[in-house]
Amino acid sequence: MKKPELLAPVGSFESLHAAIRAGADAIYFGVEQLNMRTKSVPTITIDDLEEIANVCKSHNIKAFLTLNTVMYDHDMQLGRKIVRKCKEVGIDAIIASDFAVFEMCRSEDMPLHISTQANVSNIESVSFFSSMADVIVLARELTVKQVAHITSEIKRRNLRGKSGELMKIETFVHGALCMAVSGKCYMSLHEKNASANRGACVQNCRRPYKVTDLETGNEMVIDNEYIMSPKDLCTIHIMDELIRADIDVFKIEGRSKSAEYVYTTTKCYREAIDAVIDGTYSEEKVDGWMDELSKVYNRGFWEGYYLGRKLGEWSSIPGSIAKEKKVFIARCTKYYPKIKIAEFLIETGQITPKDSLLVLGRNTGSDSITLETLVVNGHPNDVATKGDKITFPFELPLKEGDKLYKLIENHG
Repeated sequence: MKKPELLAPVGSFESLHAAIRAGADAIYFGVEQLNMRTKSVPTITIDDLEEIANVCKSHNIKAFLTLNTVMYDHDMQLGRKIVRKCKEVGIDAIIASDFAVFEMCRSEDMPLHISTQANVSNIESVSFFSSMADVIVLARELTVKQVAHITSEIKRRNLRGKSGELMKIETFVHGALCMAVSGKCYMSLHEKNASANRGACVQNCRRPYKVTDLETGNEMVIDNEYIMSPKDLCTIHIMDELIRADIDVFKIEGRSKSAEYVYTTTKCYREAIDAVIDGTYSEEKVDGWMDELSKVYNRGFWEGYYLGRKLGEWSSIPGSIAKEKKVFIARCTKYYPKIKIAEFLIETGQITPKDSLLVLGRNTGSDSITLETLVVNGHPNDVATKGDKITFPFELPLKEGDKLYKLIENHG
């Protein structure tokens, strides 16, 4: 079986390093206002492109930039600037669905991947795009059987992309699902004049609604009031089937998610892919991965449309049902590289020995730790509270301002 690449989402430098340390083969991210997560993530800017490219090159992974919003005329100048900068610093490809961006990539000789927003659902569409791209992210509504047919037809027809290599197929394997076809939704635009297709979705589909008969005033009884909010995609239990479908790239959704989400999901899928390839994939391992995935942000899980379901499974609450949640506690004030000791100032709450803690660092990513002993203001203690400084061993060099959280059980 062919080993697929694992593509992880990045919305910050913390999540960039989390993805790398968890074993991603590639990362994808957006910049400025021309990406589909403009409203929900801190903005990565054009000025950050070179650093991201250099970090990825130093770890021998690929970096792809999403430029997949609907483009208006006033976006053209910024779009061209982004494409040129990507070419200049060595970003590996641009993911897009707008033909204006296709033309920008062609004129700059910039590698192009076709976004899922293009809703490619058949081999003829793959053939159409093969003259301008090398990778296509298929529509999310396809079954495993449909995907496998497309990948086999690429080989049978010897369908090659712009680079001369066989066309590659990419599919989503984990993360949030939208009720709309391939993410093209207009609810947010209609209600709030905030276009989801330009990264400004207010997620009004994730809220509860009542259905009322306008003539009688009677309300319809609905089993689940969140009837437009699907559970999250999770395919770790059918990873063997997806790999047998000969997919080239497995993509995790979540550019708006935290670094610990990126680390956990990437690590689990890295292990699952490797297990299928080396023959150690098992139900017991799947149970373990599912337990880990349930600890980070999720709305519940189902396998999407891969197995041919007619209807989705809907979430029962508006937000996450993750088993754990993080509570901010402290900020890094100093790191001593020679002795590898980190110092944090407690800004709120308290810490005791054996607490489960999470360190999020701009250049280190996400690290879960447990302190067997607590050193407070230079002396062992049973508790640290606001205003105290704690020190503990930490292998990776932290930066001033990196954050410390306490992980607690989430009761909803």
